[in-house]
Amino acid sequence: MLAKNLIGYQRICQLITTGRRRSKKGAYELRKDDLSTKMIGVIVLWIPGSAPCEAEAQWVADTFPSQGWIAVELHYESNDSLKLQNLFKLAKQFGLPLLASSDVHMHARGRRALQDTITAIKHKCTLAEAGFRLFQNGERHLRTLEALANTYPRHLLDESIRVASLCTFQLDELKYEYPHEVVPPGKTPSAWLRELTYQGVEWRWPEGASPKAIAQIETELSLIEELKYESYFLTVHDIVRFARSQNILCQGRGSAANSAVCFALGITELDPSRMSMLFERFISKERNEPPDIDVDFEHERREEVIQYIFNRYGRERAALTCVASTYHFAGAIRDVAKALGLPPDQVDALAKCCGAWSDRMPPPERLQEAGFDPGNKLIQMVLILTDQLVGFPRHLSQHPGGFVISEHPLSTLVPIENAAMADRTVIQWDKDDIDALGLMKVDVLALGMLSAVRRCLDLLRTHHRRDLTLATIPSEDPETYRMISRAETLGVFQIESRAQMAMLPRLKPKTFYDLVIEVAIVRPGPIVGDMVHPYLRRRNGEEKVTYPGDELRDVFERTLGVPLFQEQVMRLAIVAAGYSPGEADQLRRSMAAWKRHGGLEPHQIRLRQGMLERGYSEEFAERIFEQIKGFGSYGFPESHAASFALLTYASCWLKCHEPAAYACALINSWPMGFYSPDQVLQDARRHNIEIRPVDVTKSDWDCTLEYDGGAVPAIRLGFRMIRGFAENVGRRIEVVRAERAFSHIADLCMRADLDRRAQDLLADANALSGLAGHRHSARWEVAGVQESLPLFGEVIIAEEAVELPSPTIVENMKADYALTGTTLGAHPMSLLRAELIAIRAKSSRDFADLRHGQHIKVIGIVTGRQRPSTAAGVTFVTLEDEYGMVNVIVWRDLAERQRSALMHSRLLQVKGRYEDKAGVRHLIAGHLQDVSEMLDGLDVRSRDFH
Repeated sequence: MLAKNLIGYQRICQLITTGRRRSKKGAYELRKDDLSTKMIGVIVLWIPGSAPCEAEAQWVADTFPSQGWIAVELHYESNDSLKLQNLFKLAKQFGLPLLASSDVHMHARGRRALQDTITAIKHKCTLAEAGFRLFQNGERHLRTLEALANTYPRHLLDESIRVASLCTFQLDELKYEYPHEVVPPGKTPSAWLRELTYQGVEWRWPEGASPKAIAQIETELSLIEELKYESYFLTVHDIVRFARSQNILCQGRGSAANSAVCFALGITELDPSRMSMLFERFISKERNEPPDIDVDFEHERREEVIQYIFNRYGRERAALTCVASTYHFAGAIRDVAKALGLPPDQVDALAKCCGAWSDRMPPPERLQEAGFDPGNKLIQMVLILTDQLVGFPRHLSQHPGGFVISEHPLSTLVPIENAAMADRTVIQWDKDDIDALGLMKVDVLALGMLSAVRRCLDLLRTHHRRDLTLATIPSEDPETYRMISRAETLGVFQIESRAQMAMLPRLKPKTFYDLVIEVAIVRPGPIVGDMVHPYLRRRNGEEKVTYPGDELRDVFERTLGVPLFQEQVMRLAIVAAGYSPGEADQLRRSMAAWKRHGGLEPHQIRLRQGMLERGYSEEFAERIFEQIKGFGSYGFPESHAASFALLTYASCWLKCHEPAAYACALINSWPMGFYSPDQVLQDARRHNIEIRPVDVTKSDWDCTLEYDGGAVPAIRLGFRMIRGFAENVGRRIEVVRAERAFSHIADLCMRADLDRRAQDLLADANALSGLAGHRHSARWEVAGVQESLPLFGEVIIAEEAVELPSPTIVENMKADYALTGTTLGAHPMSLLRAELIAIRAKSSRDFADLRHGQHIKVIGIVTGRQRPSTAAGVTFVTLEDEYGMVNVIVWRDLAERQRSALMHSRLLQVKGRYEDKAGVRHLIAGHLQDVSEMLDGLDVRSRDFH
């Protein structure tokens, strides 16, 4: 179907929506009666099969009078002449005109092998099994006019051109309107936004807003009214209002933090009048597109917000945007290898040669290491086709939270389909598409740290220790900053990675703005732009702070003359090169896109000329431009860094002053962050927090706090720690235990209605120790419990207890890790320490006594691997022993040579050079060895590449 005009486009969108919504994701279900209504503005092309059917031709002629054509496709196949002859007869018999069509599937004939492979992937079969689903030849490619003229009768080509000329629809004809529900009857959007904003002013500034803040609000309201964005702000305000009414923590971030109106409405938490914010980073006239507001919600409760939006506006008017997921190397090589008929074990081995994070062809030596012959023709074909497939669209997935909401049905703008997740619908456009067409998008995002902070505050409130909110957490606390400067930030927001931890002792944050810089500085933009070291040297007094001119002092003073933020680059362009604020925002957008699309060259000329005209040196202009190009590698906006820094500080304060509650909340909010529950618990134990085991007589589903009169509570592990244990079973145990305590295991099993699996998991996890003693006794008692029969009602049948020997330390440790992923007994490395001392392996405790540059050997449990984009191929490995953690840096060449040891070791031996620079201690790896056999089957797991 082709859209002649706007009405035709809308009919086609609605038809696609009908077929998609009727089916599960990835499928259509259209019926003939869906086409019985007049398809006004639509041209219908009927593409007959290999044997044209008169009944189908009759249906097309009857259903689409004067709208239907027969599309003739000729691809030098054996039956082309007969097909053309039959189609001429059908056209004459049913009064249907003919036109030429090509059914193009590839741009060039040489891509036939890839096209066949994609067909096999689509049908989930091998090429050998694909049969007639493959095309007869490679002619379904873009052909030249000369080739088409030699293939089709001239009048068919002329008809194709004529039909194409009938299709005049342009996407810019689409008219989008904001939803009306957000404005009360009798109010205009402008008046209602102003009223809500000034209500917020009274709330945000109870002692009165400053003239600067009021002036900023008035400037913003005027521009918002001029650009007719009032309903957008009101819609976001409504969503945030709902979340707060349900006690769901939320916080706006990104460029919206530049807006005083967003702050007054409660959308963001950062007062822009306190910071050097630039509103044009958020909205400008020259940008000619709606603003983009990102709001983070608790990750465990975001679904409530999503369903509120669907319920308020209906699925006809609200949907998530899509993401066009493309092939990366590991996924591509897996699909291609399957299509070419490799057995599953070889498919897995080949995919592992790439690694989940690699988009590079595996080198021959890695293939040989995995048991493949690099010269094998089939393997070579797999690699060639994989290289061609990388970057191709694979499927449509849903955006993490980008909502489009409209006054009229969205299906008049874009097709809608069902998402893979239940109760969600997705439009077939991504964020770039809707930006280009000016559609409103609200990002309803999930943030695990908000869940953790809310849980922590709830714990403090429940135990009557403190009644805090995010807003009332004490600010600028010296003790918190001292903890941060020691890099004791495991589990906090944004500054918990190894790279951030390495930066903290060098930067030594002492104020909130220092945290803003810390959040932003360990990013590709500042690093590639060579801004990090100059800033640190100036901060530490090793280099003089200079400014190229007094007028730029205001722009760079807070960052010691070094541009770190996108807003500073924009202000620089305004002050030093004569840009308008809107033009400066266009520069920012070009910065973000130049590596993919280019487009910075005009700005280079403009910036250079503008700076030279205003007296700046050519050297300064060139240096600034190189730094601007660095921002193309994800330079951070100051507003974004400041929004994140609020949560960074809050999480650090809670970890510093309420470490038990914070660790407990982190585990209850997992999965999130860089670290596993085991690492969080080991960190808590190193800070003298008592951890108590899972126990059916005391544990809830979540981990809880237990106070025994001391200053710091203990953490009681919850049933959630037991791998494979169902939440509903854990909650049921809580409920029946509240009625009365369990008298013995049989009593527990009957009252909590535990099936055999739940009983075995509790016994194996040592969660029955409060009723049966050690693991062996618990397993014996569970094995003797018989399910109560209806005949006996409340009668409980249990065998007599038998005295059994206690498990050994190693048996307990293995069971702990297998069932809960952690142990509260001896650390595994402590059992190996004597052996490690004998081979002169150092522990993390020894690092304080080592000299810089000393060559040492370390053995530790691998708890994490990270490979950030800032690190130019470097892998950071975290090893753990009974005393703490060791940070290992593995350069790219070593990682390639010893990939198996790097990627697959559970216990890793590292020989290398110890470095201690400004209190930042790590080991530069020179040789890696997998020594996992020393763990004797212990089930320890790392958390990699998060």
